Amino acid sequence: MITKTVRSRFVHEMGEKVEGCTILEKRVVIPPNPAEQRRGVYEYLVEVPPAPVATKSRTPRSAAAATAPQQEESFTRSTPEEMGGRVIRRLPSR
Repeated sequence: MITKTVRSRFVHEMGEKVEGCTILEKRVVIPPNPAEQRRGVYEYLVEVPPAPVATKSRTPRSAAAATAPQQEESFTRSTPEEMGGRVIRRLPSR
């Protein structure tokens, strides 16, 4: 059983679910003050459900290596001729 501590400004009771975890213990950190309309701060010890085990799909190294060597594209700027002969004009500043 894995546990963790969760702080909350909302009142929950033992046995309830908070953030997907079951509350085991409840402790008041700051008591509520109704005269000032202030909520309290509560600390809960919760039981964390076990994390799902992800299945690893292994690919053979030969298949992974075969897809890796590809021709890399060039990322240089194109010339005006390559752009279709369009002229780039700059507007004068106002």
